[in-house]
Amino acid sequence: MENSDLAAVWLTLKLATVVTLLLLVIGTPVAWWLARTRSVFKGVIGAIVALPLVLPPTVLGFYLLITMGPNGPVGQLTQSLGLGLLPFTFPGLVIASVFYSLPFVVQPIQNAFEAIGERPLEVAATLRASPWDTFWSVAVPLAKPGFLSGAILGFAHTVGEFGIVLMIGGNIPEKTRVVSVQIYDHVEALEYTQAHWLSGGMLLFSFVVLLALYTFNPARRKLA
Repeated sequence: MENSDLAAVWLTLKLATVVTLLLLVIGTPVAWWLARTRSVFKGVIGAIVALPLVLPPTVLGFYLLITMGPNGPVGQLTQSLGLGLLPFTFPGLVIASVFYSLPFVVQPIQNAFEAIGERPLEVAATLRASPWDTFWSVAVPLAKPGFLSGAILGFAHTVGEFGIVLMIGGNIPEKTRVVSVQIYDHVEALEYTQAHWLSGGMLLFSFVVLLALYTFNPARRKLA
């Protein structure tokens, strides 16, 4: 395996780890709100969260590129703060990946929260537990399978990204060139041996992810 391949693998794992941690922080309150709210806006927010499931990644990447570009609101803000532009940088890639992988983390956690039901939360309330204590001591432990599924799916989905990576990150070695883009480069250069090594690694990784998901998640195992 070439040094460029190893650099792409390391960057991919780094990106997936950062994105998964951010998604757990961002996605948990969103999932809790969607699971508990009776707001008329629940359907709208749920649809927005799920949009990346049906939206082509190039479309999402294009609008993020415009938003974070020099004439976009985010781009103008980052430039005014002296941070430069986010497109074609690792932070920009992280932001785009968070948007693109959001439903893969939010939906399993939301389903786990909804499966808890009202009874455990009502019992905690009768024991005078605060909403904060109820959330951390009752809801989160009971929703652990959902967190596990969300973390695994979010990580795996980020590892396999391609279209949105090209739109936002481009193909800059050791900065934005992830494994999926590296495979594409090898194929373009007719370097099929190197492409086989990386593709085989991705195939094995995907299998291990699904095996872990169905083996260590009781809820998924019952459905299977």
